[in-house]
Amino acid sequence: MTAGQPGSFAAPSAPAPGKTEFPRAVPAPVPGLAQGPGTGSALPVLPALRGLLPRGGLARGSVVAVAEFGLLCLALAAAASADGAWCGIAGIPEAGVLAAAALGLDAGRTLLVPDPGPSWPQVVASLLDGCELVLLRPPARVSAQVRHRLEATLWRGRGVLLVAGDWPGAQLRLRVASQRWTGLGEGHGRLRACCAEITADGRGEAAMTRTRWLWLPGEDGGVAVADPADLPFDIDEEPPGAAPGLRVVSG
Repeated sequence: MTAGQPGSFAAPSAPAPGKTEFPRAVPAPVPGLAQGPGTGSALPVLPALRGLLPRGGLARGSVVAVAEFGLLCLALAAAASADGAWCGIAGIPEAGVLAAAALGLDAGRTLLVPDPGPSWPQVVASLLDGCELVLLRPPARVSAQVRHRLEATLWRGRGVLLVAGDWPGAQLRLRVASQRWTGLGEGHGRLRACCAEITADGRGEAAMTRTRWLWLPGEDGGVAVADPADLPFDIDEEPPGAAPGLRVVSG
């Protein structure tokens, strides 16, 4: 299977270095590529994430920004992929195939472009034309011109652009406000699960701030709602044996 064809985390070829203009004619989507979970107003998300989103899903034609790349980004894409949507991941070479697959991403419907190069806007525009969800970490600060052109491409395709990082004007923003690990004792033990406080806000229907505690990941590696009353520690205090600075990583 050659790069750029639909397949198990295949990587489409990047345009020639140095060309930063958007193509005049938008390339035709790969046949069947954009056929996923229907034409509803939102792409599905895992049940644990629904309470964070105004429509209980990812609104088509919108930009969703997550403060930094981590398990939360992959979790947001998991249900849409499992439901049949084509997904693209650009500019995130450390995106873990095993972590993504464990959450439900379909490797056979995921296009991976670890390093899109200086012509990354063209690469992302092509992905948006063929995929219903594109996960992007921009290599640098995005100019207003590039943002507007990519958003126009996004709106035509009615997909979702999920950005790991800052995106001024994003309809929805999420971040990990705090997190607590379980499994560590006094100088011994193993990390077993992470309980994370996730906050979401944005513009329009997403203006109201929503907060949820999630197992991200739980002991089984999945994502689930965490009831603060049932946690083995006080969420307002640092748990004994906690290791400050540990973050969820993909792998």
